[in-house]
Amino acid sequence: MVLTVLCVSAAISALPSGAKAPLSHVPRLAVHRSIAAPSLRAAASARPNLGPVPSLPTPGPGFVAGHVTAIGDSVMVDAQPDLVRDVPNVTVMATVSRQWSDGEAIAWQLRRTGQLGAVVIIGLGTNGPVSSTQFDTMMSILSGASRVVFVTTHDDQPWQNDVNRVLAAGVAAHPGTVLADWGTLADLNPGWFSSDGTHVAIGGPAAQALATLIAQVAAPTTAPSGPPRRRAGGSVARWG
Repeated sequence: MVLTVLCVSAAISALPSGAKAPLSHVPRLAVHRSIAAPSLRAAASARPNLGPVPSLPTPGPGFVAGHVTAIGDSVMVDAQPDLVRDVPNVTVMATVSRQWSDGEAIAWQLRRTGQLGAVVIIGLGTNGPVSSTQFDTMMSILSGASRVVFVTTHDDQPWQNDVNRVLAAGVAAHPGTVLADWGTLADLNPGWFSSDGTHVAIGGPAAQALATLIAQVAAPTTAPSGPPRRRAGGSVARWG
């Protein structure tokens, strides 16, 4: 069984107030990568290889080239140490109980102040439903990013499947976006999770697998094979 990471594109017309560059300047990506879902043992010791990821286009105004911003909820908190290790120049902004709308506000504030990474990782949807309108609003804020990675959810909540459908449809409709399908990978490894069916051990094989999945679609080059190596430049930030 395979996990598919997709990046297909159409057009986006909405722009945040004051934005000067439409997302249409971002070159159309054509990414379709399939990876075998790693077993518990494999996730702990090796990286899946997605193959080369296309080089990043130049970001628009308000984004910092060469930097990555990850905005997430408590699931991203679980993966923070591994994300900082695996994604060069990343700032992780994750906290418990974060809603999608909170992530929008953080992304807009960072862009407005010129602090938003050219690559943006969005790991939200654990704590409530997400509509297609909300997805489009997020993309209007992130218009001009070199790449936006959306991470699907695994949260044992009634909105899980609807959130994941919205994310998949949104990625299919917006250029410069990639889907990191954590939901599918998680379904194949139920033993990874705590009793709530949502959270994983910090530093454990599930957190490592999540960080690896995100790193390989977020980075412009293929991550090295073999055991993960610590990389300089990452940081962790907490915004409520």
